[in-house]
Amino acid sequence: MRLLTYRTGDGTRAGRLDGADVTPLDAPDVGALLAADAGWRDRAAATTGRTVPLTGLDLAPAVPRPSKIICVGLNYKRHIAETGHDTPEHPTLFAKFARALIGASDPVVLPAASTAMDWEAELAVVIGRTVTRARGAGARAAIAGYTVANDVSARDFQGRTTQWLQGKTFDSTTPLGPALVTGDEVGDAADLEITCTVGGEVMQRGRTSDMLFPPEEIVSYISGIVTLDPGDVILTGTPSGIGDSRVPPVRLRPGDLVETEIEGLGVLRNRCAG
Repeated sequence: MRLLTYRTGDGTRAGRLDGADVTPLDAPDVGALLAADAGWRDRAAATTGRTVPLTGLDLAPAVPRPSKIICVGLNYKRHIAETGHDTPEHPTLFAKFARALIGASDPVVLPAASTAMDWEAELAVVIGRTVTRARGAGARAAIAGYTVANDVSARDFQGRTTQWLQGKTFDSTTPLGPALVTGDEVGDAADLEITCTVGGEVMQRGRTSDMLFPPEEIVSYISGIVTLDPGDVILTGTPSGIGDSRVPPVRLRPGDLVETEIEGLGVLRNRCAG
């Protein structure tokens, strides 16, 4: 199943994507759908009625207002190697806030304060049930599905201190979408190709199988620290190929088109605006 959130004249609406058509659902967004009751999957699958064409819809972030956005750094083995960091023993966690999120074709707003904006293609996990101290099958079952994200980062702000948050959550910098895709459609995202193209040039190409900590381990680890709620979003790290590791470093500029794609999940196309 594929679920998305689109903008309307009255706000937003959740929808089920079937090919080129979208069936509106009785929820204002995907996060609200997940939070409404444990039977969200059956309710979404059973909904019938009028459809609207996907073409022309104004897509919001797949989950516009998550209560938590938790991110994992240094989680792809080749990315760890290119940064020169030691391999972490535990997931490296930081956070974002909901105002950072944008839709699948919204502009990435490059902040005037930063001169070192960088791309990071990422698999995002969306939580589908309340979960605390999950293990194994329980952690897998807590995942509603997966979507595409780009953790666009202000490297100059990120490097100011040992804490990364200030470089990671500028407003309107993190595309999320186009749709939440349930795990049965993509093999639980165990081995999907992930790419990032900037201005038509492929900058990142990796596979989710290169993760140091796969999604269920991340859910297990985080849920041992804080209760995860339906609609919470976890960004799971980026593969090698970031601009900051190039010689000389490459930065995002106004007008750049950033295309982020994960096999089976979809593509984000976001133009940078200064």
